[in-house]
Amino acid sequence: MTSSYPSLTRALAEALVDVLWFIDGSADEQLDQDDAVKVMEGVARMVGMLSSDQQQELIDLLGEMATTEANPARREFLLEFPEGFGLVGDPS
Repeated sequence: MTSSYPSLTRALAEALVDVLWFIDGSADEQLDQDDAVKVMEGVARMVGMLSSDQQQELIDLLGEMATTEANPARREFLLEFPEGFGLVGDPS
């Protein structure tokens, strides 16, 4: 079986985004919002502990994913991910 992902890092980034996209889009009835916040904060802490090279690699992967994303809302989620999860500072 051949992987459709060029690397393990890309596959894991795709999986992480899929989970976070699901959580972000879940209604209150689908998912406890306190639990959702805990997961999102946990991911932000985890990516904050990556080395600067690893953070840049993730930012680059997210950018690549965004360029090929057909869903406009998901593309926006991908583009906003680095700032939303603390990988880059507020540009303003």
